[in-house]
Amino acid sequence: MNETIMNELKQVVDPELGISVVDLGLIREIAVADDGVTNITMTLTSPGCPIGPQLMAAVKHFAEKAEGVKEANVKLVFSPPWNPDRDATQHGKFQLSMLM
Repeated sequence: MNETIMNELKQVVDPELGISVVDLGLIREIAVADDGVTNITMTLTSPGCPIGPQLMAAVKHFAEKAEGVKEANVKLVFSPPWNPDRDATQHGKFQLSMLM
């Protein structure tokens, strides 16, 4: 189920970087209950990110499109802080290196 949700979440792109929240490593945890209620813990590239609310809304929207997800709740955390070397996928790291 988590893989299905992650595939949907790849459609959520950080508009400032042009990279999906999945490849950036912003999705920290996905927990799906038997009743289809899904709790997603995510972070942002920085605590003051002005598009945080839009990203959270998009994560909720696309998670709820995944088969078996009845409702998605998104929680924002900043500990530990986002670190692209640790959190980003290989594809995300490659995309970030192209921006530098």
